[in-house]
Amino acid sequence: MSYRIFDASEIQERRKPVAAELAARAIKVNQFDSQPGQAGKEHDEVQSGQEEIYVPVRGRGVLRIGDEEIELEPGRFVLVEPEATRQVVASQDGLSYVVVGAVVS
Repeated sequence: MSYRIFDASEIQERRKPVAAELAARAIKVNQFDSQPGQAGKEHDEVQSGQEEIYVPVRGRGVLRIGDEEIELEPGRFVLVEPEATRQVVASQDGLSYVVVGAVVS
């Protein structure tokens, strides 16, 4: 088959491993559904060497990158380099967002 389909609503956890469910070989994609005010894990990707693009799909929040706070809202895309510390925090309305990652070569 030349395509695969995955419905993220089938998984109830906050993190939905989209790429893994689709058996993607080169692309890393996860969807996160955050409750109002919920903060994600503060982390960097130095060990993996992966840059990430954050794509808000529903709701609002902020992406903390070092000492800065970037507003997240649908239609805005944010690229974060591997060495940058980042953390997503949902607004009081909650936030669903997708993270697409790849190793920098």
